[in-house]
Amino acid sequence: MKVILKSDVNKLGKAGALLEVSDGYARNFLLPKNLAIEATPGKITEWKSEQARAKAKDEKKHAEAVELQKKLQGRSVTITAKAGDNGKLFGSITASQVAEALESQHGLKDIDKRDIKLDETIKQPGNFKFALKLYPGVNAEMTLSVSVN
Repeated sequence: MKVILKSDVNKLGKAGALLEVSDGYARNFLLPKNLAIEATPGKITEWKSEQARAKAKDEKKHAEAVELQKKLQGRSVTITAKAGDNGKLFGSITASQVAEALESQHGLKDIDKRDIKLDETIKQPGNFKFALKLYPGVNAEMTLSVSVN
């Protein structure tokens, strides 16, 4: 029996997958627990159009990420921090601070701190490379300039 999964099922598939399963498994487990729906010809047509819509949306997001990568690649972000007499910063520069600086200097609002990959802990002034994940497989290499006020 063909079914379309409504939610992820362990060792079977992810939500939205069209699968062929045994009749008993579908009737006794998947359908009663509302994990799947039977794949009738009408439902398969709906599923195909939904898959096409999702693919188009995904391609659009990827194209936007590539454009943003071209715009940001090699650019720099400047952060001013307080330091002690020996030149060492009070605390360290975090990904949250870099995200705030990206928003204020480049107008990027939807950057999550988890998408910023700092190579090392930044505890002194200088220039540091970091990667900004824009989309799976699309990263922008940027420079972080830390100065002392």
